[in-house]
Amino acid sequence: MEITAQQVKELREKTGAAMMDCKRALEESGGVESKAIEILRKKGLAVAAKRESKATSEGVIGSYIHMGGKIGVLVEVNCETDFVARTEEFKELAKDLAMHISWAKPEYVDRSEIPEERLEQEREIHRQWAISQGKPESAIPKIVEGRMEKQFFQQVCLMDQPFIKNEDITIRDLVNEKMGRLGERIVVRRFVRMRVGEE
Repeated sequence: MEITAQQVKELREKTGAAMMDCKRALEESGGVESKAIEILRKKGLAVAAKRESKATSEGVIGSYIHMGGKIGVLVEVNCETDFVARTEEFKELAKDLAMHISWAKPEYVDRSEIPEERLEQEREIHRQWAISQGKPESAIPKIVEGRMEKQFFQQVCLMDQPFIKNEDITIRDLVNEKMGRLGERIVVRRFVRMRVGEE
């Protein structure tokens, strides 16, 4: 199948990927745009994985103030170069993350920050629930992990939460997509969410 310049242009506009990458993805997908986007996403993740060891010492502080100044969020988002940090797309990511944090109220950036004793406490709560429901002993570990995913990690870990602007993707997916588009490693370093009257 012949790939047209118009198809390549449209895919580039949607993904921000290089023209040749768009052409290759379209060829590989047989001209099916949705499959080409998926191919580019996977490639973006591969590029991001290769850059894992790169330092992320540049970046921005994203902010969001909501409800007449009653809720505020600051989030530090880092990247490799000042060039990427100054792009509108990167600044927009930081703003979207701050807005998401104000709404979703995560407690941690990712799972690695959760203290082990809190994890054990949560697992025990879900284990006791499974026992109270009369679940077979052999199924309990799987039930506990499933409930931890849905009812704990997605609640308290920013990177595991569904993105408020598109709940089909997680914050991790969003950040990985931006890494693929911008060609640099991006790290959500830390955040703080404040509400007037809350400790």
